[in-house]
Amino acid sequence: MSTIFVTPQARTVLIRTCKGFEELDACVQLQIDVWGYSDGDVIPRRVFTVTQKIGGQVLGAFDVSDGAADTSESLVGFAMALPAVRPGPVLQPYLHSHMLAVRPEFRNAGIGRRLKLAQRDDAIARGFQLMEWTFDPLEIKNSFLNIHRLGAVVRRYTSNFYGVSSSRLQGGLPTDRLHAEWWMQSERVRAILSGASAAKPDVEQTNPTTIQETITVPYEIGIWKSSLEYQPRARVVQTENRKRFEEAFARGLAVMDFSTDAKGNGIFELGQWQEPVSPNQRD
Repeated sequence: MSTIFVTPQARTVLIRTCKGFEELDACVQLQIDVWGYSDGDVIPRRVFTVTQKIGGQVLGAFDVSDGAADTSESLVGFAMALPAVRPGPVLQPYLHSHMLAVRPEFRNAGIGRRLKLAQRDDAIARGFQLMEWTFDPLEIKNSFLNIHRLGAVVRRYTSNFYGVSSSRLQGGLPTDRLHAEWWMQSERVRAILSGASAAKPDVEQTNPTTIQETITVPYEIGIWKSSLEYQPRARVVQTENRKRFEEAFARGLAVMDFSTDAKGNGIFELGQWQEPVSPNQRD
């Protein structure tokens, strides 16, 4: 399964499953280039190899502009997902998308979204209903993609999920994470991916959908995280928002949408949401 498309910057990109050690090594190096990881945080090649062997995904995005070959040297992004099972009365198999990276010079070209859609196509073809991943609630662009563009919902928050991280993007803050749930075949997701409004009532999951609470991330957060002088401001936002998310989730609310205002502040929009019924749970 592969897909090819042209970015707004007129680059031709091919997305397909990574093959061979050289391409997996390129995924390892891309982690370092994107996040600045130290050896202790880098996912090694052997984990990518095992991921493919046990039913996971390692998809690569290759720049094949001007007839270039899709080799390890042309890798500009990748997505990696592991197979998992949700515990409960009825076990729910799903894919956990652990990592997605795009080379800095290829960002804002839609490659991240295309990688997620390729993951979805492969997952649905193999019978998966659900994909999950974690993301930093202080990252505005990523939150917009996950929730507004892809249709993921969020009902869980974990403080300091990974412990201390060497990533320069973390800014020395605790690795707090929201847990995205992407019900890939739900009416909500299908509507959003087709271009319908994320707030459109969904007969499958709404009570109806109304926004009951908002949580804001200031547009300056990226500057604050990257500056030793202003990191305390970022920490205050993280601490306050953590408390609000945890309280909202405890009341049964879920993140239903994400928007930005005229200044560029990020706004999480929370309301009531009902989990779709898995085919395994139907009578």
